[in-house]
Amino acid sequence: MPRQFFWIKASRVRQVFCFFVVCFSPYISAGAGFGPVPLSLKGLSPPEVPGLLDGPSPIVINREKALVLGKALFWDSSVGSDGMACASCHFHAGADSRTKNQLAPSGKVNQEIITEALGFDQAPDGAFFGPSHTLRKHDFPFVQFADPVNSNAVITYESDDVVSSSGTYGGEFKSVYWDEHQQDNCSYEAGSVFHTGASPYALRKVSDRNAPTVINAVFNFRNFWDGRANNIFNGSSAWGNRDPDAGVWQVNESGEIEKVRLELKNSSLASQAVSPPESSIEMACQNRRLADLGRKLMWRRPLESQAVHWNDSVLGAYANSQSGEFRNGLNTFYRLLVKQAFDPRFWSYAARAESFGQPPTIPPWRPLPYEQYEANFGMFFAIALQIYQSTLISDDSPFDRSAVNEEGMPVDLSEAGQRGFTAFRDGHCALCHIGPHFTSAAVESNAELFKTNPHAFGNAQMKINASNNVVTRFPSMGGIGLMDVGFTNTGVSSHGADIGLGATDPFGNPLSFSEQFLQLLSGNPSAQVDPYVNEVRVCDFDTPLALDSTRAHPLMFTHDDGVLLVQQEDSQGCFRPTANLIPSPEVASAELEGEGNKKMRSATSGAYKIPNLRNVELTGPYMHNGGMASLEQVVDFYVRGGNYNPPGKQFGFVFPQAFLRSDAELKADLITFMEALTDERVRFERAPFDHPAIRIPHGHNVDIESSMGTGLAEDQWLLVPAVGAEGRDEPLKTFQDILE
Repeated sequence: MPRQFFWIKASRVRQVFCFFVVCFSPYISAGAGFGPVPLSLKGLSPPEVPGLLDGPSPIVINREKALVLGKALFWDSSVGSDGMACASCHFHAGADSRTKNQLAPSGKVNQEIITEALGFDQAPDGAFFGPSHTLRKHDFPFVQFADPVNSNAVITYESDDVVSSSGTYGGEFKSVYWDEHQQDNCSYEAGSVFHTGASPYALRKVSDRNAPTVINAVFNFRNFWDGRANNIFNGSSAWGNRDPDAGVWQVNESGEIEKVRLELKNSSLASQAVSPPESSIEMACQNRRLADLGRKLMWRRPLESQAVHWNDSVLGAYANSQSGEFRNGLNTFYRLLVKQAFDPRFWSYAARAESFGQPPTIPPWRPLPYEQYEANFGMFFAIALQIYQSTLISDDSPFDRSAVNEEGMPVDLSEAGQRGFTAFRDGHCALCHIGPHFTSAAVESNAELFKTNPHAFGNAQMKINASNNVVTRFPSMGGIGLMDVGFTNTGVSSHGADIGLGATDPFGNPLSFSEQFLQLLSGNPSAQVDPYVNEVRVCDFDTPLALDSTRAHPLMFTHDDGVLLVQQEDSQGCFRPTANLIPSPEVASAELEGEGNKKMRSATSGAYKIPNLRNVELTGPYMHNGGMASLEQVVDFYVRGGNYNPPGKQFGFVFPQAFLRSDAELKADLITFMEALTDERVRFERAPFDHPAIRIPHGHNVDIESSMGTGLAEDQWLLVPAVGAEGRDEPLKTFQDILE
């Protein structure tokens, strides 16, 4: 890769570039066998969750029942206030392939204060990108260049709208019904954004980021694009130890009720699960709680309005269907499954109690307080979904099945696939999409694998650290900065359009671990809200923080800056054992607060979780904003070096790829390799990827009022049939094919 393609005009970035070339020159010489070697996922299990299924007092006492509960809840449209299931946005290879009413305006902003006229952009052909728009092939990509592989070419079209997922109508929550087939009792009104100018009827809202696949998500240390689904599940919210009010109700040995905190590690999927059912954009009416959902589902039969295949790999034994005859639902109740799956200390308290809380009061009626089962339903829901999603592992692609030679080449792939494999490595793709999960977001799994397969994470030409560190350090367009492992800014969006990992939680804490670690170095330990930040070792940084030198350095601390200390953590097995120095709190604080700070920076604004690439041909549209429809558009994006150059962009990973720019055949080979990551079980929805039937909102009849509520436009529906363990006859289509 010619170094001239790294040339950047800004003097500060040029300084970083010079350091990058001097210290990491072996990293930027492409050629066969460059850097990390992708590995098969076969035989690898998700990180264990201590205390969930094991130990003296496990939370789950029957995993099979918890799995049944989790799969039913994931696919059940009754979970939403108005017909939305978790699967409504994750039904197609774990992602969302809908094309109608899938646009949100202006990225991640407060949609309630955007006007329709100002919020949505025009499509490339001048059509209105508005509510109920049907996406078309020529709407993509959302940033278009006169020459798609040349970053210096003129931008001919750009939009900051987002292709995401149509969700709920919203409305204000009033109450739930115990009766079967009843939606929640909510009050509705047309908002300022999601309606059409010619119709007074409200349309379903659309989320502000694209829905990533849930397949293999169990390996992610954190989930959601911005990582807000904490690795630690606290029992009731997404925020882990950050949430001071989190906890679950437990019957103690004296038979009394008490609230206790959970700290289930490696449970980001559980943390993620509790958010959508309370979101007034994704699944629920405003202010509905998970306890209300527990009350709603308590005596309902799972999937009461949805056909379940008699040969479903998980639900078949409980299905009302008989061989050759589809029927709705399971022959059990949600409450019974909870009691069978979870330890009685979480549901056996018989009395209702004011301490559990209660639903909102609707004069003149005052609803009954919650009971323990209802108050803890968020925990039951989240853990059951995590157990189900932990089974959605695709490890049987042609790449996984292929034998490999001594250089790691998958020799059973086609010649084009093998050339694509080499291009994948030479193009630096494997630096972010690393390991058998094809993402550095699989922190725990990659760290464990590194012990036995270090070649998977690099060689003499380029090596990426794979430790338990949740923070590392790399050069970026704005200078060298700390970065959360598994997250990066690739220049998809302009600076400030969506700050991603640079945002804060509801308690005022930064989402990023990097910002916390900077405060920790500066002598402010109270800013550390996630325990794994305290375990960060600077000797595991990809780029050192400090040097054992008396000479001044513009980008790293040396003894010239003042007192340097040896990290408290053990340096044994470090990525760079001698780079174990940190600045004293006084030195670190002075640099952090100084106007010319170049050593105590973070590069997290605009960074997003690095997605895994397995089944990627089926999971479009692509990127956090859904702004690309095909793998060809994704490859062009990386060949030209991204759309924009925001400060947090890692220019050592994302830069113009000269060797691909003029080689259309090699670009096609790269796509052929990515297509070899598709598991045929996913393509044909064979077990464990089979599922019940589901009816998913897909656009509206905008001039017809819905029977669901006054002021709502009538839904159109996408009908997804039930599939048994043997799968479907026709393969899933790519998003590009669906557009066509």
